[in-house]
Amino acid sequence: MTAVESVGEFRFECGESVPDLTLAYETYGEFDGDNAVLVCHALTGSQHVSSAPRSEDHDADAVGGSDAGKDADTGVQTAGQARAWWDDVVGPGKAIDTTEYYVVCVNVPGSCYGSSGPPSEGPDGEPWGTDFPPVTVGDWTRAQRRLLDRLGVGRLHAVVGGSVGGMNALDWAARYPDDVRRVAAVAAAARLDTQCLSLDAIARRAITTDPNWNGGDYYGADRPNPDDGLAQARRIGHVMYLSKASMGRKFGRRAAGRGAFGDAPSDPTARFFPYREVESYLDYNADSFTGRFDANSYLYLTRAMDEYDLAAGHGSDAEALAAFEGELLSLSFTGDWHFTVEQSRALAGAARDADVPTAHHVVESDHGHDAFLVEPESVGPPLRDFLADGVDGRAVRDEDEGEPVEEESRSPERAPVHASLFPG
Repeated sequence: MTAVESVGEFRFECGESVPDLTLAYETYGEFDGDNAVLVCHALTGSQHVSSAPRSEDHDADAVGGSDAGKDADTGVQTAGQARAWWDDVVGPGKAIDTTEYYVVCVNVPGSCYGSSGPPSEGPDGEPWGTDFPPVTVGDWTRAQRRLLDRLGVGRLHAVVGGSVGGMNALDWAARYPDDVRRVAAVAAAARLDTQCLSLDAIARRAITTDPNWNGGDYYGADRPNPDDGLAQARRIGHVMYLSKASMGRKFGRRAAGRGAFGDAPSDPTARFFPYREVESYLDYNADSFTGRFDANSYLYLTRAMDEYDLAAGHGSDAEALAAFEGELLSLSFTGDWHFTVEQSRALAGAARDADVPTAHHVVESDHGHDAFLVEPESVGPPLRDFLADGVDGRAVRDEDEGEPVEEESRSPERAPVHASLFPG
């Protein structure tokens, strides 16, 4: 079950405060004082990282029904990819083994899966909306630290995150260098590049130009949600997550057939040209996304991702990691143009410049940014061995060693393209 914990008054990096920050989280396994692993979710992910049995050793209020699609007490929608989003990686006997590790996953502030954010109740009893303070990745890290203190967790064995969750993990190494032994940044980077910044800006504009957005004030049964804008933002995101090769293999130029999706308005020429499978895919996933996510939260979280820069306040990435005495794994995928191999290589280089034991593990894959979700056979072995043995783990292959990636860690020839949790 999802648990909800208040961590009290919280001051955000923007300088604004909330009187009572609430965090929704889940824990798996038993804590022995030295085995805690924090898993950081991606942009539109949730605390529900696994379907493994949850821990029952905390005193926070439990919230039931997280496996039922919508939480019975809070009404928070957890259907789709928000449910058990890394189930093939986290669980008993899996790469992050919940019989060995005490796994914690926290829904970040600003999101909409139970933690404080724009759709949650503010001091006046109404949803915060855009009165909620702007959030940063650093705010996520500080909120997680606050919650872990309440759970009695001091130093972490590891922090693991994918996409913007990987940025969150890197922030732990820079912000709390004595509090974590190992950091794994999967399909992540020290900052977004300009192309991704521009696409995120277009996605936000799609939301804010939807008339139903109404300046962020659309909560209430009598007010329509800005679903058109949020759906368009999601379509832009999906194009970012996939590679040319994966899109070509999955969809090609094939027509989907008339009436394949809903009642979306068509352009005047649609009667002559085909409605393609790739359009149907984008439409279907955009429609399902609007049923589970909040438009304001999307604005807040993309801003947090865009703003993150590991070097900020330090001078360089190496200086940011200089105090970290643990080990770092940077794991990248060759088909990922959202967070590229080159960006992961630069991160690994900065860590080595800071004398941090580091491995950059490159997976041959043409599935784009989604690869770390749809290829557990590629992600699992290096994560498993990194948690156990650090950068000397058997399945951890540093590209500088000139060794091939193990066969078990190769991408399958055909893997599913699905509705992922991202961008970021």
